[in-house]
Amino acid sequence: MLQLEKTSIEESVIDVPRSDYVNALTDNEKIRKIEYHFAKIMDTLGLDLEDDSLKDTPRRVAKMYVKEIFSGLNSENEPSISLFENKYNYNKMLVEKNITLYSNCEHHFVPIIGKVHIAYIPRQEVIGLSKLNRLVDFYARRPQVQERLTIQIADALKKNS
Repeated sequence: MLQLEKTSIEESVIDVPRSDYVNALTDNEKIRKIEYHFAKIMDTLGLDLEDDSLKDTPRRVAKMYVKEIFSGLNSENEPSISLFENKYNYNKMLVEKNITLYSNCEHHFVPIIGKVHIAYIPRQEVIGLSKLNRLVDFYARRPQVQERLTIQIADALKKNS
């Protein structure tokens, strides 16, 4: 069984490698910066940024990166986990299977699509099932590797239980 020290995610050393100014930019500043650089990438690839189908692509990609695909990098988006009284004193393993996972490989920035299964033994409280999905989604929405993602989800469950 994996033993993890109870810690806040902000204090955890098990996090995506980040620069020192990770929280120095607002979402809008990040979008502007990514938009600028993505336009350069498209131009380097020889794409016509004046074409109607491409001219807004750098902005769309930048917004998608910040607000969707990598929204898990913003700690303000961390979901709260609802706990409910374990009225029936259920003490057997609870399993939530086939939680769909969408993430991005931190090595190549290509999509990772998979399934997550979470099992835990409740004590005085049980976790709302929809919260497990939200927790997986939050930690998946950042550049990831499987091993770190697993530990982050386990850490968050320990922190909130």
